Amino acid sequence: MKLGIIAPVAEESFRYAQTLGLDFVEFCINGPDHGELLHQYKEELPLWMEKYQVSVGSIGRWKSVIQLPDGSIDPKELEIARDLMEIAKELHCPHYICGCNYVASRSKFSNYISAVSFFEAVLEDVPSGVDVSVYNCRKGNFVNNQEAWSLVLEHLPALGIKFDPSHSRYAGSDYLEELVDWGERIRHVHLKGSMIVNGQRIDDPPAGLDQTDWKSILNILRTKNYQGGLSIEPHSPVWSGEIGEKGVRYTVQYFKELMM
Repeated sequence: MKLGIIAPVAEESFRYAQTLGLDFVEFCINGPDHGELLHQYKEELPLWMEKYQVSVGSIGRWKSVIQLPDGSIDPKELEIARDLMEIAKELHCPHYICGCNYVASRSKFSNYISAVSFFEAVLEDVPSGVDVSVYNCRKGNFVNNQEAWSLVLEHLPALGIKFDPSHSRYAGSDYLEELVDWGERIRHVHLKGSMIVNGQRIDDPPAGLDQTDWKSILNILRTKNYQGGLSIEPHSPVWSGEIGEKGVRYTVQYFKELMM
């Protein structure tokens, strides 16, 4: 397993990851952002990777409207997916992550047909050396649970899962059971803390300082021969500034000890 962190598309991200002793940075391309900075720094990115000896471990497309109200797939989003996957190939990045939104005015069956259609199109165009995974975040994606995986992933054996236990916890799912059942399909993991008290989401503290059973997670991943990335995701509005930096460093040390 390799340890990395989600960070902006900038040279400082590579320098920061190096100071933390991390293996990679991860880039998340959200909503209206179509990856403009990846193109702007297209020539610099390989130089930064070499300079700091930090790779790009994952590129993902998040919170975008893939499925239109009539169930068709937005052709612009398919083009963005192809573009981002090509960039991933050029950077020797092994993972591309995406999701598919749900259209409430359509039946569940119809939504699944559209989702399969989108993921099939992405998989048809994925360059060699790049894996495609669906994220289990609930924002902008409904292929995020056991039912959806049993329908979509069993139909598409090349599609993997980007797993974040916090999303499962907040949705009331058993994240350890999900890992046992689907561990062979996990391609990338986010390390984001979660805290629930009396059924209420309180905060997303640094991973290792939260309630998640990270020891069991890593041991289950070992039983599945997981060799992918563990990507730190600072996400708490409380843990910011100086204390946020201390939280990140705690998480790095915590997982380095677990990874041995």
